[in-house]
Amino acid sequence: TLGVKQLIVGVNKMDSTEPPYSEPRFEEIKKEVSSYIKKIGYNPAAVAFVPISGWHGDNMLEPSTKMPWFKGWQVDRKEGKGEGKCLIEALDAILPPARPTDKPLRLPLQDVYKIGGIGTVPVGRVETGILKPGTIVVFAPANITTEVKSVEMHHEALQEAVPGDNVGFNVKNVSVKELRRGYVAGDSKNNPPKGAADFTAQVIVLNHPGQISNGYTPVLDCHTAHIACKFAEIKEKVDRRTGKSTEDNPKSI
Repeated sequence: TLGVKQLIVGVNKMDSTEPPYSEPRFEEIKKEVSSYIKKIGYNPAAVAFVPISGWHGDNMLEPSTKMPWFKGWQVDRKEGKGEGKCLIEALDAILPPARPTDKPLRLPLQDVYKIGGIGTVPVGRVETGILKPGTIVVFAPANITTEVKSVEMHHEALQEAVPGDNVGFNVKNVSVKELRRGYVAGDSKNNPPKGAADFTAQVIVLNHPGQISNGYTPVLDCHTAHIACKFAEIKEKVDRRTGKSTEDNPKSI
């Protein structure tokens, strides 16, 4: 499921079914989609299925009078049950993810600016941890260490930035030329990020015209980094539904 843990299925264009707003057609689509999402790792009981018409606004913000047969959607998940009649209620029932403030700071740089009267201002989104003025940050892989003078979001000063915040922060004694997009900022005193010559990754091949084997050289996009790399060794093939290994050291995938 590529890390997407929660799902809503909006069955659109119900006004275009034959006849319009057909319950059998909705049930047919619900059955087919349930079967498909089950194969890729979702539990259909935890997914809201909502028949809607975006064009006419049916079941978008309030229950539609044109589908009296639809008694509402229900989801059953370990965090509790949820129910409702329209799409906006299904969106409101999505459980917000916990912000990983307890983990070490990681902030991939999106850009670096030089602002007159202020100085060097890297910008990016906090992925984990907390960024505060006074933090001594280190930028990997260049291993540049400096102090954060101030943190801003939407032109307002912050006392601390948490995961999900897109921020700019002013740093001391570092020029714009020393930093670049793709670098990762971390707290120098708490498990700082370090450059790595190699690492083991879990990869899902969605679509590829040929075979992939040892020595394959793709361009890797990781957060804001964009860099060439090489597959040194394909260690195993894994069944993505069960997570169990199906083949060790495959020649190709």
